[in-house]
Amino acid sequence: MSKMPFGPTYEEMLYPDKAPSGAREKAIKALRENEMDPINLFNITWKDANNKVRKLVLPKELTGVEANIVVLLGYDFPSGSHKVGPAYSMLMEANIDGLVDPAKNTILGPSTGNFGIGAAYISKLMGYKSIVIMPDNMSKERYKRIKKYGGELDLTPGTEADVILTVYRTIELKKDPINYSLDQYELMPNYRFHRYVTGNSAIEAVQDVGNGRVACFTACVGTAGTFAAGDEIKKAYPECKSAALEPYECPTLTQDALGQHRIEGIGDKLCSLIHNINNTDFVALIHDDDAVKALKIMHDGKAVLIKKGISGQFIDNFKDLFGVSGMANVIGAIKMAKHLNLGTDDNVVTVATDGFDRYQSVIEDLERRYLETEDFVLERWFRDIFQEADEKYIYDFRTSKAKERLYKQKEKDWIRFGYTKEFLEKMKNQEFWDAEYEKIPERNEKINKLRGK
Repeated sequence: MSKMPFGPTYEEMLYPDKAPSGAREKAIKALRENEMDPINLFNITWKDANNKVRKLVLPKELTGVEANIVVLLGYDFPSGSHKVGPAYSMLMEANIDGLVDPAKNTILGPSTGNFGIGAAYISKLMGYKSIVIMPDNMSKERYKRIKKYGGELDLTPGTEADVILTVYRTIELKKDPINYSLDQYELMPNYRFHRYVTGNSAIEAVQDVGNGRVACFTACVGTAGTFAAGDEIKKAYPECKSAALEPYECPTLTQDALGQHRIEGIGDKLCSLIHNINNTDFVALIHDDDAVKALKIMHDGKAVLIKKGISGQFIDNFKDLFGVSGMANVIGAIKMAKHLNLGTDDNVVTVATDGFDRYQSVIEDLERRYLETEDFVLERWFRDIFQEADEKYIYDFRTSKAKERLYKQKEKDWIRFGYTKEFLEKMKNQEFWDAEYEKIPERNEKINKLRGK
């Protein structure tokens, strides 16, 4: 196998202070000075330079609920999104298993956005060529970032079944043995990264907030990778409820329906293979326009937010740290706090996947569609979206009947891609997921051995 840089173990992504001597310090410097230095692999963590989880506890003047809404911030991951974590984990596991070689293989990154950016970035750092397969109706900032990282774009038609078309295109490209796909909907490193790294980071993030526990974890689902964090949170706090969020305009999990929507990176028109249905308590629908309007308010509505009692310093510090899906997550967290009647000591945890830097064109589209976006309009949106968020379109999936419907949907979605009914039946047992999770120590050991630690 060709020589290539080896990055962190799963343990080192959760605890970056355990990285090889000097690696983390060099990585922190490189993130500011040279994002294409492979040492940036050691910046794949939710922790900041002080080894604290990057988080934000939202002001209650914003959320309008008594519960604490705690947001893990993904903007400072290399490439600007936490989706770089599963991209790295998938490629690294393929490397340590001898499945790929940078001298021979091209990496495929099927995606609707941030994962494709992460796949192109990680491929570049690890010496691979990359092709990102994604729909042709995503934001132009996404395409620009992928090209910046040396990724080739292979665009599929943006239709109601656009993700399905992306999967089929990936299958076609995989027929060439040169191409190795980071199938984020299927490969378990995505699940392992988020259950271990994101889940345990969320547990750590609330230790000094409220009662120090997690009452609810909410996350938009596309691949349902991020949602895997809920499995680890529920192990620590059995009372925690996990709520999957999807666009109202594309209610796939709730109604087995398709539809176009504006929350890029989620609502991927199938029940992802790596979605653990067992630990899915609720599914809530978020209007796509509400998420885009909320981003407009957060980024450009300083006067309105100050009027509502939110400090100007808070706004200046955090206005660039949210994207559309992050705002959808916040809206979902508010809805679930109301639905579960959570109080002042209770914590709801969610994530901000990326930042504003890849959504200027989305905001410009919003401004074209709504000819008036003056402060009085933003103030009305603020009231409707945050303060008066309702409990409509929250579905309880804790019953065996509801879970069985999702199991059948997953079966329908994945048998067409070559999976057997017998394999899908195994996924109904929590033991299947725990066995995948328990592979982490062996994966860590392999990485350490190959880099001579």
